[in-house]
Amino acid sequence: MRPTTLLVLAVLASTLAAPEQAESQGRLRRPRGAAGDEGLRTLQVRGTERSYVVRAPRSATSDATPRAMVIVLHGGGGNAANAEAMSGFTRLVDREGIIVVYPNGSGRPGGRLLTWNAAHCCGFAMENRVDDVGFIDTMIDAIGREFNVDPRRIYVTGMSNGGMMAHRLGRELRHRPAAIAPVVGAVFGDEAMPSSPVSAVIFNGLKDTSVPAAGGLGDGIGRRAWDGVPPRPNAEQGAYWARAAACGATPATRDANGVIHWTWPCGNGVAVELYQVKEGGHAWPGGRAGRRRGDDPGSTLDATDVMWAFFKAHPRTTDD
Repeated sequence: MRPTTLLVLAVLASTLAAPEQAESQGRLRRPRGAAGDEGLRTLQVRGTERSYVVRAPRSATSDATPRAMVIVLHGGGGNAANAEAMSGFTRLVDREGIIVVYPNGSGRPGGRLLTWNAAHCCGFAMENRVDDVGFIDTMIDAIGREFNVDPRRIYVTGMSNGGMMAHRLGRELRHRPAAIAPVVGAVFGDEAMPSSPVSAVIFNGLKDTSVPAAGGLGDGIGRRAWDGVPPRPNAEQGAYWARAAACGATPATRDANGVIHWTWPCGNGVAVELYQVKEGGHAWPGGRAGRRRGDDPGSTLDATDVMWAFFKAHPRTTDD
């Protein structure tokens, strides 16, 4: 393994390690209150074994109800258990009757320090040009064979490197996501326009030093795990998806209760929104910290509840 790769992996471990040691070592523990017993699945993608964890209502395998599905992507250096613990999305499984999926990225043998190939970030997956778009596409097909997934209600969210990957999936899996919800992620300014619009709700912290609100290479993962192309300012994520959906260029902003809420004027059932948490750092707002000494997620905003309300209001409206 190249020295640069080892350095990146070390940085990822210190920056975004899972909140509990057992999780950072790749053991996929089911947290208290998790619904269903579906657990870990594996599949082959171009000769490589990939894995993901499914949480579904207990009745999902015995009834014909078409169900919404939310895919939650962990941050760089995390794994499926880490994403489940940080986001708290599993609490919505039985309450909302949805399927929630936590895929694992890729990394060195042993299942530690996993990353996603989000073009300019991060680590092992980026350097090895891992086909994560193909993995998620294949995974969706596999889950659709097991459960009755509503194809118009497939949604993608992710944290940090996972948020950047959510952007990529929104662009490249045009027939899959109805909406995306990147958390403390970024765009880089060289992304091609998608062939069809996708609704997007975006979350960032204004005190995030890893993915700075003003753009540029931050500290920690922000400086060492990317390929040197700096992320653009937070608001450009919303501007990108607004252009893709032919929305108005000038968003309305509302500053209240510690949050700046940006809303672009859109039509045709598409929406683009951005939440900037004033005291927020590099964390999932309202969730759990990604590591013991990670930024405090705070209680100003519950990103999981906000994005789920957004998802419910925005199923896919086109058939392409």
